[in-house]
Amino acid sequence: MGKNGTKIRILVIDDDAVACEFLQEALLRAGYEVEPFTSAREALKEDLSRYDLLLSDIRMPDIDGLEFLRKVHKQWPTLPVILMTAFGSLETTMEALRLGAWDYISKPFSPDAIRSLVRKALDVRELRQLRTQGQGEIREEPQFIGSSAVMVDFYKQIARVADASASVLISGESGTGKELTAHSLHQLSARRDKPFLTVNCGAIPETLLESELFGFEKGAFTGADHVHAGLLEAAQHGTIFLDEITEMSPALQGKLLRFMQNGEVRRLGGHEARHVGVRVVAAANRDIDTEAGAGRFRSDLLYRFVVRLQVPPLRAHREDIPQLIESFLKKWGYPTVRISDEAMELFMGYDWPGNVRELENALRQTLLLSPFAVILPENLPGKLHPDRTVGSPLETAERQQILQALETTAWNQSRAAQRLGIDRKTLRTKILRYGLAKEGLS
Repeated sequence: MGKNGTKIRILVIDDDAVACEFLQEALLRAGYEVEPFTSAREALKEDLSRYDLLLSDIRMPDIDGLEFLRKVHKQWPTLPVILMTAFGSLETTMEALRLGAWDYISKPFSPDAIRSLVRKALDVRELRQLRTQGQGEIREEPQFIGSSAVMVDFYKQIARVADASASVLISGESGTGKELTAHSLHQLSARRDKPFLTVNCGAIPETLLESELFGFEKGAFTGADHVHAGLLEAAQHGTIFLDEITEMSPALQGKLLRFMQNGEVRRLGGHEARHVGVRVVAAANRDIDTEAGAGRFRSDLLYRFVVRLQVPPLRAHREDIPQLIESFLKKWGYPTVRISDEAMELFMGYDWPGNVRELENALRQTLLLSPFAVILPENLPGKLHPDRTVGSPLETAERQQILQALETTAWNQSRAAQRLGIDRKTLRTKILRYGLAKEGLS
């Protein structure tokens, strides 16, 4: 889904019908709406502004991918296009990028690889739309849930530094709520009515990340046919949140350091320095002290972050789990569903290495597989049962049989269930128990 709740629409072009079907299946499993074409000429008859992204093969009989890209870029210059080919070369790659392709991928590729590339392209497009709008993303106000001593102490830390202009570095395990912490800092500050922009440094290629942050002048490089104000300028008087900052290259770290020292932005290809008043909040997806010690993250940039906040892992405040579960149930429209005492003990006893995000996922799975008013221990995912060992000869054989059926049917659960002689719901339960679920499974 897009950020406004609309479904992302992707157009796929490949004269090989089998390849078209492969791409369609891979992207449908990720939740996108996909329209396949086996002819670029036919695709050009459509109003392509209806799509969020185009995927096109290069070698096609009627109009090749490069010519298709020229026509698209002329009429819909902001529409991202990813080109694909099994006959890659340096010349073709350079020509594709020169013509404005967002990226170029060589065949064969895995479903995960194309889904990852599509996500990155859509992230960049969204950032550009936010820049054009000149305002932060409009969203339902997020908030922390939990009243334990650990979380109350953390709330106090946020409150103490929220209204300061000092830069903040947020650390914490995956799924603890680092972006939520950044958003809370913004909402509790005098900047709350100004933009709050999020940039995932690990999801955007380095060359694009620099131009997205700092902008560029017309003619700065091939394809720069307009002036592009960067996100730092778009976030004027507000907050910019740099997620996964440890993924930023050393060269770009140096440019960010200079900005944090003097507050000045120079667009690529430009000479004019623009003063921008933006609060920088960042989150590290790796141990940043280790990264700095190894020379992968600049120590002088690290020291520019005046305040450091550590988000507590869920296992440090287990007493908040019932409150979190209750909040999720209400949010998803299950206010009358109750967790039995025995099931709650299992929720409380698990370590949650994925933290709140993993708890949310486990609860969603439970609700999908157990349409009852009371959730019992047997309804919970197998990983929450410390005394359940999935390793007996019978279970090992069953697991292997299920995996074989799924692989034989390209992970189509309906066909796999038929082969196994069980219903689809039973198959889903066993997939979760044996840990066979994978990204994009439907």
